[in-house]
Amino acid sequence: MAQQEREQESERMLTMSRAMVEAIAYEMRENDEVFYMGEDVADYGGIFDSTDGLLDEFGHDRIMDVPISETAYIGAAVGAAQEGMRPIAELMFVDFFGVCMDQIYNQMAKNTYMSGGSVSVPMVLTTAVGGTYNDAAQHSQTLYGMFAHLPGMKVVVPSTAYDAKGLMHNAIRDDDPVVYLFHKRLMGIGWMPAPDGPKTAVPEDDYTIPFGSADVKREGDDVTVVTLGLHVHRALDAADTLADDGIDAEVIDLRTLVPLDTDTVRESVEKTGRLVVVDEDYRSFGVTGEIIAGVAESSLADLDAVERIAVPDVPLPYARPLENEVIPGTDDIIDAVRTIHSDT
Repeated sequence: MAQQEREQESERMLTMSRAMVEAIAYEMRENDEVFYMGEDVADYGGIFDSTDGLLDEFGHDRIMDVPISETAYIGAAVGAAQEGMRPIAELMFVDFFGVCMDQIYNQMAKNTYMSGGSVSVPMVLTTAVGGTYNDAAQHSQTLYGMFAHLPGMKVVVPSTAYDAKGLMHNAIRDDDPVVYLFHKRLMGIGWMPAPDGPKTAVPEDDYTIPFGSADVKREGDDVTVVTLGLHVHRALDAADTLADDGIDAEVIDLRTLVPLDTDTVRESVEKTGRLVVVDEDYRSFGVTGEIIAGVAESSLADLDAVERIAVPDVPLPYARPLENEVIPGTDDIIDAVRTIHSDT
């Protein structure tokens, strides 16, 4: 059943955090081997409401607060997964990945390969990404490309509650390690208001969204805008403004980076001839360059113009005006689309 039809069947509107928790709770009820561990995930419920309410149902044996030692508990999750459990380990901020880089890059991602396939690592690493709330350079990065660059891990980035639930079900059931990156601004928590778009209708039943399946959030004929996470909603806002000027933008939400749905992007560019890629990760060696390179390799003859929008290669500033300057906004997308539309 198509996503739109499933959404129309449901009248329940959930925030992204509630949709994620609902999927996790379902999987924990169905499989005793699923458990959740991380800093402040039990009694506090996760600082971004990622586990809110789970402790009441499952207790401390399966919703585990851990010491501030990312090296220890990410490593423990890898070991538990190799022994047949299905752990979900939360890294509070993606910026902290450096503390446990060996556990992620050299164990979680590689142990299946290094063992010749004799072990699998069916674990989910969840972590919060993104800025826009003035938490400075060590708590505001996005780093999608950091995980997508290394083989061995699937990389998931939901932008709506509907997608968050379906992708979480799929992540927990997957036999490979999955990095599930949720943007703080989309979670729907009280102290960090979300844009309107992430709160969507979500069916009560369980459902999965296959990895490697991008979603065309808005169809259009004049320009293709490819993005993910928070910037799906900024791109949709930009598309509404551009429509008033007679520019019809198609907005593609990648939803997963590994595997990457290059076919949907290519088909859209073949139709529009113009490509804008938007990302909250850094510009150099990142997602924007990868998407553009893939289009150039497969559909260069169809590509008349291209622009990329990303965070410049600087640490994320603390000061609000400076942070707003470096993180792409709706106006940046509008300007890029107008530029390539007028140039062709």
